[in-house]
Amino acid sequence: MVISGAVKDCAPFQNLIVNGIVLAEDGTKMSKSKKNYPDPLLIAENYGADACRLYLCNSPVVRAESLRFAESGVKDVVRDVFLPWFNTYRFCIQNITRLEKRTGESFTFDPAVRQAVFQSNESNYLDKYIITATQNMIKYVRQEMDNYRLYNVVRHVVEFLETLTNWYVRLNRPRMKGEGSEEDQRTALTILFDVLMSATQLMAPITPFISEHLFQNMKNGLREGDPLNVASIHFTEVPTYNEDLIDMEIE
Repeated sequence: MVISGAVKDCAPFQNLIVNGIVLAEDGTKMSKSKKNYPDPLLIAENYGADACRLYLCNSPVVRAESLRFAESGVKDVVRDVFLPWFNTYRFCIQNITRLEKRTGESFTFDPAVRQAVFQSNESNYLDKYIITATQNMIKYVRQEMDNYRLYNVVRHVVEFLETLTNWYVRLNRPRMKGEGSEEDQRTALTILFDVLMSATQLMAPITPFISEHLFQNMKNGLREGDPLNVASIHFTEVPTYNEDLIDMEIE
């Protein structure tokens, strides 16, 4: 800092990220002699490294504040985020399989459905809602990342996943199971597949292992030549948003 200020009359960096301090659950400094912290290897074995990563990334420590590390917090991530997220993915895949067996046709994701559904006056209103909510989430995440407000990103994506699993899927379950027309089922599953893929891409830098696990199966629904049809989710670009698909009135 001193040399840079003297020589260049400016700071040696454009952005500075500072983390807080991770403390023991009782608020004291973690100490090897006191062993006042859970064994990291047991945390990874019991809950997975992704759960620990998400717990830390969604905590005050990314806002340069102190965090009292609690094993129960990591466990809550598995219960409140990972299980609903995985169950939504499994529900999507199960019903795509049912659709394929019923029609004898393979499911192939068509990104054009997103635009067609959003622009049609006859489309399901909840489909339009989840489309605009997804595009707005991508826009928000990209803006916050570009401005190094990393502490806002994880919370927003986690809240979106909660909305997706607790409301959109729950209210559209009959459509996705095929209790209506075949066309409506295919549309609902295409939108769910699209939204899940975007959310999983955004979560990939934070939870790399579960994101990769979901992607390796979901990419079977992508057509040859699709930009997302690559060897790993970590080879894909961060999703881009379409301003024309954002409607704050619907949200």
